[in-house]
Formats: sequence, C-alpha cells, structure tokens
Amino acid sequence: MTRVAWTSWPSREALSRRSRTRPRAAIAWTVRVLVLTLMLWGTFTNGRFGPWEVLAGLLGVAGCAWAARAFYRTSLEHRLWPSLGLMALLLAVAFGAQQAGAGLPAVVLWCGCAVTALERLPLSAGVPATAVALAAYAAVNTDGWLTTAATTAGLCLAGYVLRLDAEARGSAQRLLAQERAARVAEAESAALDERSRIAREIHDVLAHSLSAQLVHLEAARLLIEREPSGEFRDQVLERVVAARSMAREGLAETRQALSALRGEVTPVEDFLRQLVAAEPGEVVVAGERRQLTAEASQAVRRVAQEALTNVRKHAPGATVLVRLEYLPDEVALEVRDRGGRRPVDELAVSGSGYGLLGMKERAELLGGTLEAAPGDGEEGFVVSLRVPA
Repeated sequence: MTRVAWTSWPSREALSRRSRTRPRAAIAWTVRVLVLTLMLWGTFTNGRFGPWEVLAGLLGVAGCAWAARAFYRTSLEHRLWPSLGLMALLLAVAFGAQQAGAGLPAVVLWCGCAVTALERLPLSAGVPATAVALAAYAAVNTDGWLTTAATTAGLCLAGYVLRLDAEARGSAQRLLAQERAARVAEAESAALDERSRIAREIHDVLAHSLSAQLVHLEAARLLIEREPSGEFRDQVLERVVAARSMAREGLAETRQALSALRGEVTPVEDFLRQLVAAEPGEVVVAGERRQLTAEASQAVRRVAQEALTNVRKHAPGATVLVRLEYLPDEVALEVRDRGGRRPVDELAVSGSGYGLLGMKERAELLGGTLEAAPGDGEEGFVVSLRVPA
C-alpha cells in the first residue's frame, strides 16, 4: 500500500450521505434506532440505576449523539484534528460508562468508534484510533480470547469494507456527474452547430437581400437628387432616405442576431452603450456584474432596442437614461426619456403598436415582467423590465 493511500482521506462524495439511496438510508436508521433501543433497555431496566442516574445516562447518550454528528461533519470537511478530538471524547465517554457500570453502552461506543474510524478517517489516523478502541473492548470483554479475537477481526473487516463501499459509491457518483457534464457539453455543441447553420442560412438570404436593397436605395437617392427641386421630388427623396436608414438598421440588427446565433455576443453593457451612442443620453450599470443567460440577455437587448425606437418615433430629441441593475436572482432594465418633442410627421408615429406587447410576452415567458407607463408628472415615458437571470 502506497504512502498516499495511508495519508489520503476518503473522497467527499464517499463521506457524503447524498450518494446513499433511500432504502439504504432507511435500513441504516432502522439499525441505529434498534441498537439504541436495545442498549438503553438492557442498561436501565435491570434496577441497578436510580432515577437521577438514568437521567444522567440519557443526557450522556444525547451528548454522544451530538459528538457523533459533529464527527461526521468534521470528517466530511477533512478536518483531521477536530475529528480525532471528537473520537477521543467518545472513547473517554465509553471508559466513563464502563467505570459507572454501564458496560453495554461502553462496548457499543468502542465498537462503533472502531468501525467508523476505519471508514471515515485517513488510514494513518484511523488504524491507531481503531486499535485503541478495540484494545479497550478486549480489555473488558469476558469472553474467551478466541471469541474476542474473532470479534475484533470482524469489526476491522467491517470498517474497511464500509470504507471500500463508500469509495465505490463516491467514484460512481463522480463518474455520473462527469457523464452528465459531457452530455450537457455535447448538447450545447450540437445546439451551437445548429444555430451556426441557421445563421448561415439567414446570412445567405436575408442579409444579402438587405444589402442589395441598400444598394438600390442609394442608387435611387442619387437619381432623385439629379431631378429639379420640387415638393414632390423632396417628399420622394425623404421617403427613400428613410427607407435606406431602415434597411441599414435592419441589416445591423440582422448581423447582431447572427452574432447571437453563433455565440459571438458582446456584453450587455457594451451593447447598451452602442445603442445609446447616437442619442442624447447615458447608460448606468448597478450591481455586481455577471454573465447573463442567453434568454435574459436577448430580452434585455430587444426591450432596449424597442424602447429607443419608440423614443425616436414618439419623442424625437428626448434625453434617454438607460439603467441596468444586476439583482441577486434577476436583472432589471429601465429606459426613461425626458424632454422630447411631438413628431410633426404622421408616418413617424405609424406602426402596429405590437412592439412592447411582444416584449411583454417575451418577458412573461421567461418568468419576468415588463411595464410601460408615463414618467413622473406625465413627462416622458418609462419602460421597466425584470427577468430572472
């Protein structure tokens, strides 16, 4: 056996109760309750102890239960000296019980400490602790030496078998966790490949179409500018320029969507600052920044885009304040505008009115909320989004 095997702890997965099945845990607790009941019945029902001595004995049993629980916790955390201290305390209590005439609880404590030390401590510490416990048991045992030797050997074997069984369960648990992580990684890789394929299809169709529209609209603008100035010519030129701007924005949003599909998304804070760069406004970020889920990040981006689009349409020239706050279990976005003027063009305020409604449905699907209402004193407008993240 190598030196590492002597000094290493059993793994945390082996020492933890999480790897135990419900039937196994039920059997273990049944055995413990049965042994404790028989021990107390055999010790305190023979008339050797008075009421106060029985009460002191029950308090001692409760203290041993607390020490045993603390030992399980310190050994799970791989804290050697606290574990050895608690083990020594239990052995000392067993010696005190033997001196007081409670031989059965003392034997149960010594045997339990012997098995548990081999199961949960490094062998370099568990073997000496087991030896001390079994030596104390052999010293008080009145059976023949052959029976005592067989009992101590059986206890050693039981402790080591429990240790090996716990290590096997811990290894199985680690392998299961690794397999689940590999499956998640494989699923994420397959999803990324599929999103990349969809991104290529969108790029080949929609992005090329928008690029071609931009070329034709720019050519139309140049042709119209060559015509003599007039009211009709100016109106047509204005519409062509507006259509060109919309096509350019659509192409930019398409490229952002393609980047999101490929997993090449810029941080939300940078995206919001780029979005507000052309507006008279600012972006405020509060809370401890962290990586958002893809769904939450996309919801924040789309709501911010829709809110700023509405500001341009309904309150041109307004000052915009975008506030992004990272909360413990969610992220909050607030877009507030002030000081805008009413649009003079009827087409500027045209639209279906379903933009914010669609964003509200998106937020509710994620378990969040979206509210849109006039600001304080009915000046400006406020869009508030909260989604889990």
